[in-house]
Amino acid sequence: MGDRNGQVVAGGHGQGNRLDQLNEPTDVLIDKEMDSLIICDPGNRRVVRWSRRSGTTQGEILINNIDPYGLAMDDQRYLYISDYKKDEVRRYQLRDKNGSLVAGGNGEGAGLNQLNFPTYLFIDQQQTVYVSDRDNHRVMKWNKGAKEGIVVAGGQGEGNALTQLSNPQGLFVDTLVIWRILCLMNNVDKSYFHHQHMINSPLRGLLFNTTIKMIFNWNGI
Repeated sequence: MGDRNGQVVAGGHGQGNRLDQLNEPTDVLIDKEMDSLIICDPGNRRVVRWSRRSGTTQGEILINNIDPYGLAMDDQRYLYISDYKKDEVRRYQLRDKNGSLVAGGNGEGAGLNQLNFPTYLFIDQQQTVYVSDRDNHRVMKWNKGAKEGIVVAGGQGEGNALTQLSNPQGLFVDTLVIWRILCLMNNVDKSYFHHQHMINSPLRGLLFNTTIKMIFNWNGI
């Protein structure tokens, strides 16, 4: 607290595809068990890991030949990644290169079994996938093993009515069961309430912008 200058923890060597570079990163999470960062690097069509240990000079590729946008990790350390070109979300065991489909995967569209430019994700303790379905202007919930999702916010076309969203991206389910969706295209900030207590999360705050999303927990990590 009180630092006037930040510290570069990944990249910082200009735009490029070397292992010490990133190209338009969109999302990052902290893997506490491995003391590392996992980063979506869509400009290089890969997901990479950077150690948080002092002296780290480059990352390592976890998954390549993918068009990632958002990622999340569940309590069992499965990694979930949205692919904005294939319009799908896959779940990976670490070091798994293929993963298994958990949402979308039926081409671009607005059907309940489809997505259209999926961005950020949230995973609860039941491995339910919540995904910001950007170009369908909605947020979808996919229960574990489901063949289609459920619209839980938006889905009424693009707009600024309280029943609508406009290109939603950032997504978080908090311990008070409040949906916070940052509609970056029209700066609308809406809250949606659900009737169940979904998670017992240590998360306290979110910072979103059009480039990167970071999550801070109670310990200020």
